[in-house]
Amino acid sequence: MSEIFAVNVKGLTRVFGNFTAVDHIDLKVLKGRIFGFLGPNGAGKSTTIKMLCGLLLPTSGEGTVAGSDILKGTEEIKEKIGYMSQKFSLYDDLTVEENIDFYAGIYRVPKSIRSERKSWILEMSDLTEHISRMTRSLAGGWKQRLALGCALIHQPPIVFLDEPTSGVDPISRRRFWNLISDIASGGTTVFVTTHYMEEAEYCDELALIYKGKIIAKGTPSSIREESIPSGLIELSLNDPFEALEILENSGLVKAAAIFGDGLHLTVEKGTSDDEKIKKYLTEKGFGIYSMDRARPSLEDVFVHLIEKEDTSSGGTIR
Repeated sequence: MSEIFAVNVKGLTRVFGNFTAVDHIDLKVLKGRIFGFLGPNGAGKSTTIKMLCGLLLPTSGEGTVAGSDILKGTEEIKEKIGYMSQKFSLYDDLTVEENIDFYAGIYRVPKSIRSERKSWILEMSDLTEHISRMTRSLAGGWKQRLALGCALIHQPPIVFLDEPTSGVDPISRRRFWNLISDIASGGTTVFVTTHYMEEAEYCDELALIYKGKIIAKGTPSSIREESIPSGLIELSLNDPFEALEILENSGLVKAAAIFGDGLHLTVEKGTSDDEKIKKYLTEKGFGIYSMDRARPSLEDVFVHLIEKEDTSSGGTIR
């Protein structure tokens, strides 16, 4: 398999008894890219990451991670990757410096470069002045950056970030994503899972997984364009919940969904039904504040694809 890929797997499958958690998925992640892996709880994200990290053997499938075979080279993979979970993987009863030293030992960082790597982590996490503080006393954003530094202390070619921004404030999340961009521009591949749809926009490529299957892959823009070949109307009005029910049975829209404090309406692309919809709602007694054509967000795409999958399979989220 080509060495230009940090992750290159085909037919990756994991079965637990009668339950298929991951169902014949193919993934290719170019080196030095930010790859977003999205899906609801129970979709198969964590099981996939465990297989890619060498923690769980696939039931079937083949491929490589960081050039090592996912079936025969699991120990090699563990040495080559960095991993950060949403719980930050830190020890609260150790100081900042002790956490860094601990991970330097775990990852067998040569003693000759440990001081240099420690200085990098402290500068990156903005903790140089707090090297002796207990980790439990750190704010969420600092813990987040410290955990990232510890995951990167051995300079792995690929780092897996599992819900890394869960529970931190928006400013810390934005700063963290700036760090991720810097890391990727330096050549490190970043494989990240997230529930925040706006964060998916920062990724170079995405894969959406649902019920163990990949239901969409590509850049954020290509997924938007290819997944919703329809027009989208953003509607702001009083009582959107009642309007939603009425519009769904009106025959004027293909789909309607609550979006913020308003509605997103899916209509046939190229149609000019805006005035018909406006007139229909006005006659029903609704007050319309604004009505504009909108570009589908990744949240629109995500909801659309899952509803489409459930409609075709007759299933529900696992």
